[in-house]
Amino acid sequence: MNRVRIKFCGMTRSEDAMLAARLGVDALGFVFTRKSRRFVDPAAATGMIRRLPPLISSVALFMDDEPAWIRQVISMVRPSLLQFHGEESATDCEGYGLPFLKGVPMASVTDVASYAAGFAGAAGFLLDAHARGEAGGQGVRFDWTRDPGLDRPWLLAGGIDAGNVGEAIRLLRPHAVDVSSGIESSPGIKDAGRMRAFVSAVQATNTQ
Repeated sequence: MNRVRIKFCGMTRSEDAMLAARLGVDALGFVFTRKSRRFVDPAAATGMIRRLPPLISSVALFMDDEPAWIRQVISMVRPSLLQFHGEESATDCEGYGLPFLKGVPMASVTDVASYAAGFAGAAGFLLDAHARGEAGGQGVRFDWTRDPGLDRPWLLAGGIDAGNVGEAIRLLRPHAVDVSSGIESSPGIKDAGRMRAFVSAVQATNTQ
């Protein structure tokens, strides 16, 4: 099978970002929705991103934020990708001139392929366990026996950690896995041991 990529989301500390880079993580997510427990100030995120080695993507996450704020963050942070986790329309997502991921609230969406068809310009989708209007990063998983039926790249999120990510990959064959609470000691504070264990678990599936 193709190598499963790894995204660590909810980065708030430079030491966590640097460890993720050393572990070979493909992308780091930074949450700019101010009501989130994992909100990071754009200036702090910019400092972390500037220290990252080449070829690691930076993802700016928003959830129903004001366009002026999104533009301000983009101008300062200059992320590789945007991620929209709320009720944003396709027009909203496409309006910033950057590739974007669209979150799919699996607790509310029954037909993933139809939902994805409404976002033809998306670079990919992030399937998470939350319902519409809820934030991700809650450590809850959706039913992994559900076949999303997508022929476009998608990331698996929600309730994954080092102990179950191998099972998730074998069942669902996602393009990438996206973890936040599963590598944390508290919201926004990553745990080095959990980070290492998660990467090792994904790498083990890549050799099978």
